[in-house]
Amino acid sequence: MSQIDILMPVPLPQLVREALDARYRVHKLWLETDKEATLARVASDIRAVATGAPILAEDVVYPISAALMQRLPKLEIVANLGVGYDNVDARWAGDHHICVTNTPDVLTEETADTAFGLTLNAVRQFPRAERYLRDGKWLQRPFELTASLRGRTMGILGLGRIGQAIARRAEAFGVKVIYHSRNEAPDVPYPYVPSVLELARRSDILMIVVPGGPTTKNMVDKAVLEALGPQGVLINIARGTIVDEAALIEALRNRTILTAGLDVFAEEPRVPSELIQMDHVVLLPHVGSASQVTRDAMGQLQVDNLDAWFAGRDVLTPVAETPWLRAGK
Repeated sequence: MSQIDILMPVPLPQLVREALDARYRVHKLWLETDKEATLARVASDIRAVATGAPILAEDVVYPISAALMQRLPKLEIVANLGVGYDNVDARWAGDHHICVTNTPDVLTEETADTAFGLTLNAVRQFPRAERYLRDGKWLQRPFELTASLRGRTMGILGLGRIGQAIARRAEAFGVKVIYHSRNEAPDVPYPYVPSVLELARRSDILMIVVPGGPTTKNMVDKAVLEALGPQGVLINIARGTIVDEAALIEALRNRTILTAGLDVFAEEPRVPSELIQMDHVVLLPHVGSASQVTRDAMGQLQVDNLDAWFAGRDVLTPVAETPWLRAGK
């Protein structure tokens, strides 16, 4: 395997780097001063791309675009770290018989935990209550009464693996679940709602779990936020681009909705100052799956997909646009 060349455009976790270095010839593009010259030099040898979202704030997204893949004539597979792969033009890859893999399942429970943690913190305002105590204000008077989960309905936008894991947690807390997805899910006990707007209208908590990309950009807009209403809570653990961020800021400022819990933003790691200044909004730095055990499992799955491909075995997790499993198929 040492003669197989892999392009790594962005830093990946140490586990991934060490495993791939031991098996392949890895070209770490992010370390190069002249990235364009390096890419021009190695492009004709590259058979795989190992990529993912940035792992450090100073890193930048490096899109695996059609233009980039066209420059790699021997490219066979793009292995992405993360369940979301909107950084990869998977449709173009599929049309040109390039396999794309991601790392689902291993992060489902961790991300669902984060989603429900955000929900509790936003509804009950626990971060603000903690700051209240730390600032010594409890000595003066009790913290104000908050909203509650009691009697609420959670509308889940995207009932895939993670959406269903969130639904199970909501049920355990006595929260009613309804959902909207591109297609109605078979064998689930939750009512299906035919549109995003109607889902918001019938929900007290709108939970966003759909993938990012052009088809979902600004799916949650001003009209959806108005339908959610003044007691509504927006939770987003998917992609920041799904929400019209300007409309969300306006809705929070005008109390069109009650509050929001956000783990993702439109232009990460840059978060609008308007959101940062809002004391009643809960903000996290995209940590949905960011535990050591889960990130290790994701990294191992990324490596396993590459190893399987180059050994002629089935990859474990091809994406929908590239459903073939084995090299040469």
